Amino acid sequence: MQLAERHAGGLKLTWHGEEIDLTPPWTRLPLLDAVRDRVEDGDRIIADDAFARGVARELGLEPTSADPHGKVITKIFEELVEPTLIQPTFVIDYPVEVSPLARRKADAPELVERFELFIGAREIANAFTELNDPDDQRARFEEQVAERAAGDDDAHLLDDDYLTALEHGMPPTAGCGIGIDRLVMLLTGTESIREVILFPQMKPKG
Repeated sequence: MQLAERHAGGLKLTWHGEEIDLTPPWTRLPLLDAVRDRVEDGDRIIADDAFARGVARELGLEPTSADPHGKVITKIFEELVEPTLIQPTFVIDYPVEVSPLARRKADAPELVERFELFIGAREIANAFTELNDPDDQRARFEEQVAERAAGDDDAHLLDDDYLTALEHGMPPTAGCGIGIDRLVMLLTGTESIREVILFPQMKPKG
C-alpha cells in the first residue's frame, strides 16, 4: 500500500486500460468456488472428471490421460477465471494435484495451504506452506513422475536428495514468491515487461 501511495499517486490506478483499486481488504477466493460460481456447469466440472475433461478439450486445453481431476479443474480455472481477476484477489485452496510441494489442509486434505495473488488478470505472487512430510512428498513425486511419463514436461522429477533432507527433519516452513517485474509494471503503468527488467538479456546495446 505504501509503495502505491508513494510511487503511483494513490491506491486507485490504471493498468492496461483497467481501473484497479488497491484499497484493502482484498478478495479471498477459493479456487473450487471460483469454478463453481463463475464457470458454466461449474458444479459438474468439479464433481465429474469425465465431464471436466470434455470441457477442457472443448477449450483446447488437451488434458493428458495422466492428468488428475484437480489438474484439469485448475486448467479450466486458468483459462476461464484468471482473465476476469482484475481487482486484487487472493486465490486460495489449490488442489493438491497442482501443488506437489505444498502442505495439505488439515480439514480438507484434497487441497493445500497455498494462495496466488492476481491483479489486473496477472499473477503477482505465489505462496504456500512447505510440505515437510517425507512419505507424502515421495508419493507426490511418484505421481509427478507418472504424469511426466505421460507427456507433461512440467511435472517434477523424483528428487531423492530432497527426500533424504526431509527425512532428517524440516521445521514448519512457508514462502512467498513475488513477481517484482510485474509489480513494478503495475505501479508505474508500464505496458511491457522489457521496460522494467533490471538486467535484460535481450535489450539492444546503446
